Amino acid sequence: MILRILIAQINLRVGDVAANRDRVIAVVQEARDQRGADLVVFPELTLTGYPPEDLLLRPELLERVQAALEAIRAASRGIGLVLGYPKRDLGSLFNVAGFIHDGRLVAEYAKQRLPNYSVFDEKRYFQAGQAPAVVDFKGLPLGLLICEDVWEEGPTTQATEAGARLLINLNASPYHTGKAPEREDLLVRRAREHQVPILYANLVGGQDELVFDGGSFVVDAAGHLTQRAPFFSEALMLVEVEAEAKAGAMGERDGVAGAQVGGDGVGEAGRLSLRPRPAAIAPHPAEESAVYQALVLGVRDYAGKNGFHGAVLGLSGGIDSALTLAIAVDALGADQVEAVLMPSRYTAAMSIDDAQAQARALGVAHRVVPIEPAFQAFLGMLEGEFAGCAPDVTEENIQARCRGIILMAISNKKGKILLTTGNKSEVAVGYATLYGDMAGGFAPIKDVPKTLVYRLAAYRNTLGPAAIIPQRVIERPPSAELRENQTDQDSLPDYAVLDPILKRYVEQDESVAHIVAAGFPEELVRRVTRLVDRNEYKRRQAPPGVRITTRAFGRDRRYPITSGF
Repeated sequence: MILRILIAQINLRVGDVAANRDRVIAVVQEARDQRGADLVVFPELTLTGYPPEDLLLRPELLERVQAALEAIRAASRGIGLVLGYPKRDLGSLFNVAGFIHDGRLVAEYAKQRLPNYSVFDEKRYFQAGQAPAVVDFKGLPLGLLICEDVWEEGPTTQATEAGARLLINLNASPYHTGKAPEREDLLVRRAREHQVPILYANLVGGQDELVFDGGSFVVDAAGHLTQRAPFFSEALMLVEVEAEAKAGAMGERDGVAGAQVGGDGVGEAGRLSLRPRPAAIAPHPAEESAVYQALVLGVRDYAGKNGFHGAVLGLSGGIDSALTLAIAVDALGADQVEAVLMPSRYTAAMSIDDAQAQARALGVAHRVVPIEPAFQAFLGMLEGEFAGCAPDVTEENIQARCRGIILMAISNKKGKILLTTGNKSEVAVGYATLYGDMAGGFAPIKDVPKTLVYRLAAYRNTLGPAAIIPQRVIERPPSAELRENQTDQDSLPDYAVLDPILKRYVEQDESVAHIVAAGFPEELVRRVTRLVDRNEYKRRQAPPGVRITTRAFGRDRRYPITSGF
């Protein structure tokens, strides 16, 4: 026999149970009526979206989930489905995968391994399950697992020892560079260890700082990849699984005969061979392509899911704002993006020329609003306070804050989200102005090191018939242009040196001694790490941004502001 399973790699909205319910029902109907599927598999916590965070503490959320489940059960006639949701049982909350068939809730599996590291806080909300769930579906024993369960040995072993001959793994696995191959390598090992095929269904879409990259896939019992869905886009991937009896006859059964170990058909597990048929394998994108797609998806979903009608940003003629503008246009459309050029007395003519050239190339509405009148007004207001003091970084910051006021005013007046343009290297060492260039609602490249910013800009220029980021923007030395002849390297080491130090200290938790032993000058390392430590207070006040590394500032790397470490 052939079991036809549709993996629903879909984009959900956290907390919007009604919309998520309707999406599930629409996919189920398409799977049954148009695709001829026997079973549909949805991502982890389908009905609430992931991660629902403290929404899980609200009883009303669970009431909505139960009502949604009743509607989904009613819509499931003639088909099976597996979907995720939270469930309270005997006073404890569980992260559950429910198996529904022909209007009946046949089985529920509670996630056993609750991640509590990096961006995950599941032990704050959930209790761990203890038992496997193996469902006899049309005579075929299917084991249910949820995300982290496959990263540790126990739950996989439990399911296969309970008779599962195919494992279905529901996921909400967020993206960072290198994550997709890591997932696949792990499941290849698990499939080989237990000699069972595994279906991996992943979420796709942006949720605050997190981006879920999809890339759902299937491996056979020998660990061979047989099918993969695209990355960073929704997909309904139909998987055909051939079931054969290894020895002796096995009568085919209609419906679900047993949900737990010992149900009819499960005892036949050792005599079954389930083989996913080879099908289309979407390619892994190269690193620059993957990061860029993650940034675009993150901006699109953050703006769209929060009801913003377009975006505005300051376009300086520098590399960071140039890349941010390209991301915004690719995410929202040129007609939904507005660029504002705010030259100061120190702005080079080439900066204005390059910014306008990019805006024209992308078809973006743009205007020039000089900040000199506002800057002069502030200097006049503060003349008495500044008497006898030499100009310093204070005057530079006033210029940045003039720009922040202008951009926030446009954002407020037009209902457009203000995108900030700072990169991870600057955010790490505090090379940014509170209430100035840090002002805004979302920071697309907040987790992108400066050296990667250059690579992404060059990559974006390869996507169309013509470059949209002027080559001079990529090649000229970076500068905030807040004083005469200023460059970033007046205040910071070269980014080619700075970024590796930051990666070791911020993402890999290496000590000063270890970084120095790797060949970096001790005085420089101590200076950089001091800057990182003492600018935590700034980062606490920064807008959220897309996470693309293994350790992002925000919900991922959480350090005390006041610390004697």
